[in-house]
Amino acid sequence: MKPVIAIIDDDPSVREGTMDLLHSMGFAAETFERANDFLNSERLHDTSCLIADVQMPGMTGLELYDRLVGSGNAIPTILITAFPNARDRVRAQRAGVRWYVTKPFKESELLDCIREALQIGGES
Repeated sequence: MKPVIAIIDDDPSVREGTMDLLHSMGFAAETFERANDFLNSERLHDTSCLIADVQMPGMTGLELYDRLVGSGNAIPTILITAFPNARDRVRAQRAGVRWYVTKPFKESELLDCIREALQIGGES
């Protein structure tokens, strides 16, 4: 069974474009518009890697990560943002997020992060 990668972004073009990229690379991907949509989904417990936008209405990508860790369901997470800043990057790193990627990202950069995340996810 292929690992499932969840993509959470309020921008439909980012969601669909990222899902198309992952499907073309042989990954199983599911998209969600909001963090709560993911938290309430059947995919929550079989997701191997999470790609989440930093700034979303309702719950940010970092708040989602903190919530997952707090519930004992830490999923390797890649945060993506169109508005990078050092404060958010440091906050994410301190929380345990290893990947903080600026939009628009290079396909190769995102794929490298995913491969690392899946390798780490498989070790736990």
